[in-house]
Amino acid sequence: MADYRLEIEDANAHLLRVTLRLRRPAARQLLCLPAWAPGSYRLRDFARQVMTIEARQGGRACGVEQVDKSGWAVTCSGAAMLSVSLVIHAFDETLRGAFLDTASGFCNGPALFAYAPGREAEPCTLTIGRLPRGWRVATSMPQRGRQRFEAADYAELIDHPIAFGRLQCGRFEAAGVEHEWALEGAWPGFDAERLGADLRRLCLAQIAFWHGRGRPPMRRYRFLIRAAEQGHGGLEHRESCLLAVARRELPHIETAAAGEDPYTGLLGLASHEYFHAWCATRMKPRELAAPDLQREAPTRLLWFFEGFTAYYDELMLLRAGLVGAAGYLRRLATTLNALLATPGRHALSVAQASFEAWTKHYQRDANTPNATVSYYDKGAAIALLCDLALRRRGSSLDAAMRRLWRLSAGAAIGEAELEAALGADADAEFAADLRAWVHGRAELPLAPRLAAAGVALVREPAPLAAELGLRLAEGVVSGVQVRQVLRHGAAEAAGIAPGDELLAVDGWRIRRLDEARQWLDGARRFELLLVRDQRVLARRVVRPAQAAAPTLALRLDERADAAALALRRAWLGV
Repeated sequence: MADYRLEIEDANAHLLRVTLRLRRPAARQLLCLPAWAPGSYRLRDFARQVMTIEARQGGRACGVEQVDKSGWAVTCSGAAMLSVSLVIHAFDETLRGAFLDTASGFCNGPALFAYAPGREAEPCTLTIGRLPRGWRVATSMPQRGRQRFEAADYAELIDHPIAFGRLQCGRFEAAGVEHEWALEGAWPGFDAERLGADLRRLCLAQIAFWHGRGRPPMRRYRFLIRAAEQGHGGLEHRESCLLAVARRELPHIETAAAGEDPYTGLLGLASHEYFHAWCATRMKPRELAAPDLQREAPTRLLWFFEGFTAYYDELMLLRAGLVGAAGYLRRLATTLNALLATPGRHALSVAQASFEAWTKHYQRDANTPNATVSYYDKGAAIALLCDLALRRRGSSLDAAMRRLWRLSAGAAIGEAELEAALGADADAEFAADLRAWVHGRAELPLAPRLAAAGVALVREPAPLAAELGLRLAEGVVSGVQVRQVLRHGAAEAAGIAPGDELLAVDGWRIRRLDEARQWLDGARRFELLLVRDQRVLARRVVRPAQAAAPTLALRLDERADAAALALRRAWLGV
């Protein structure tokens, strides 16, 4: 058994202390910190945040030698209890690591808890030391005493993130399972009752989707929410999730509508991570069933596990009554426009983009939109096409997902099982289409398939980025800077590069993004003055007759024929 103790070393310095007590250590006991966190496919080398490491056995200091970037060897004498103490710098606000300041903290297990290779199957205990007055602890880990918790093994230990601070908490029951939300960072006027009620509606809709009137697989579930001035993201676990949201996304007592942006963003994020409690944490790619946490574990199936989840996260808001059909279509259009604005969809198939997530999706740079495609966005678009295709054949993607859950028994699967479950109610044409969508690079047939479901695609005036093929940002120090230049756009043809600072358009000074849009709006040809590496350059830009990336809106088409209206009612309920 491995016993862990987590305590605050110095909140001002953002330091946490983790002490591991290990019974019957080896003479040369190896200890490691993971190099990455499940659910986030990037090597993060958590050991780089270790400030000090000390080991003692029987009251005497032991020699500690670092043997590689993530591991240490401890010299032991005999089988007496080994105690290893690590002081770790915790100031990672991405949710993938650990964070601590004088107001709150949270931790994702892989960033803190070292393990003894070969002994990961042993039970673990965790004791959280004394916290500042008024602070509380929230985690889904089974509790066995005051701030004492237990896990069946190391994998379970790191699958329960922990939040602590002056938390606001709420509880609700859904299908016989206790759910809790714990929030840190809310501002005055936060509507706690509304958040709890809306989360419950969302959870009930998803449980009904997977199990009908049955009980979900989790023993309990916790939404751990961190609100700050900026931020939006989440990380899934089997019985909990970590959510980072901007404070403006929190529901406010003076705002009545439950499905209005930006609050819808919080609900959509919660929906995404909750869906993962079935799809990605239990039912998962075979490559991630028992991953080596010291090296990459690539899979070509993220288009399904992340992309299909991204399709259902919004659809579940509609089914839970948290948005209407028009609001759902607006959010779906946002996903489709993001896909169409990415030239990289022609460079990589979504299966290959999944495989290269470790080096491309999670290590983004100025060329990322040209080099890869989001398996979230394209995966969601493929899920939409599958759903509409299966509904035309008298089935649905819902039925295929439930079939896959039953056949997998909530365990690891491969692409063959996935294709078989999706195509069980279809034909050879559907199977060929699915293979082409996943492994090909051609445009997806979105317009005709949506039209056949009573939804019209309406072309809208393209924003500046879509028209010129560049993405801008206001500089940290000054002016407007080019963040990315998209392939085959007018900006690329004019020789504009990422990092350029825009100075003027046809002699008019640019200082802010709104000014850039004002001077560029409507001009067919213009001279752009910019700065690159301290040199002032002039570039002649010719606006294309048609934007490289079309901007689309989705509308309910009431002139659709009877078959299309029937398909739309089955899909959207309207």
